[in-house]
Amino acid sequence: MSSPSSVVEHRTWHLEPDREPDAETTTYAMQCAVDGETSPASEDPNAPQDWVLAHCGKNPSHHSFREIITRPWRTWMQA
Repeated sequence: MSSPSSVVEHRTWHLEPDREPDAETTTYAMQCAVDGETSPASEDPNAPQDWVLAHCGKNPSHHSFREIITRPWRTWMQA
């Protein structure tokens, strides 16, 4: 009588920014750390910075912001 057996194959996974032609676009936005208001996302990293300056003009006490970068990533398995 034979016993069940299994084969386990180990492979290495890799993670990298997705630079394929069909990858989503990297977008940039800025968020005010005081009131949480966020700029529109843009493919141009300068547009959210312009939003920050306009936001500061309207809210002179708001000095702290965070940048939000949405970058597509992909995984692949080495054979």
